[in-house]
Amino acid sequence: MAPPRKHDTDRILDAARTIALRDGPRATSVAAIAAESGAPAGTLYHRFGSRDRLLQEAWLRALGRFQGAVLAAAGGAHGDPADGGDPAAGGAPVEAGDPVEAGEAVDAVEAGVAMAGAAIAFACARPDDARLLAAVRRSDLLDGGADPDFTARLAEMNAPLEAAFDGIARALGRTDPPRREVVIAAVVDLPGAAIRRHAREGATMPAWLEESVAASARRLLTA
Repeated sequence: MAPPRKHDTDRILDAARTIALRDGPRATSVAAIAAESGAPAGTLYHRFGSRDRLLQEAWLRALGRFQGAVLAAAGGAHGDPADGGDPAAGGAPVEAGDPVEAGEAVDAVEAGVAMAGAAIAFACARPDDARLLAAVRRSDLLDGGADPDFTARLAEMNAPLEAAFDGIARALGRTDPPRREVVIAAVVDLPGAAIRRHAREGATMPAWLEESVAASARRLLTA
């Protein structure tokens, strides 16, 4: 059995997150992260390879936590939303204008509402991760230029969430671009805007925000 690492990876990523939120993404140099975490700069280079990769890992960790929370909430709301109308899951594809079974549509609405509410709940439970996702742009993670590995990892991580959006849209019969955009607005844009606004202000998420966003998402999905 390999001996435990002297410098915990999560502690290092926490340090990168702290600096990015306190001083800005451009301040997250290897030297600064080493000073904040207590890990030697050589250890950081050996483990991560570069400043870009280290900050990417902190950001992707936050993204993975966020997506896990949102997908878990959707899966708990009457099954897996990614299965909506998926032939591989035993259902026929739903095209725009096709009749939609009432129960299937209700389940899709509940899944979408659960996803919107879970995004706010995540921001309340992990405010630093939520602030990192809101404050750090993808360009901040790529000081060295294009990174095919990062792009591929991001696409792979986003795939289940995109499948969930597509499943909800199919179940609601909203596969045409204008009506699918309403699904994205309800499940992604609405909670995302609320999180960014409060995260930028550095304030605690209001206790009423999750319920308010979920109710607004429901109105959009049932309009």
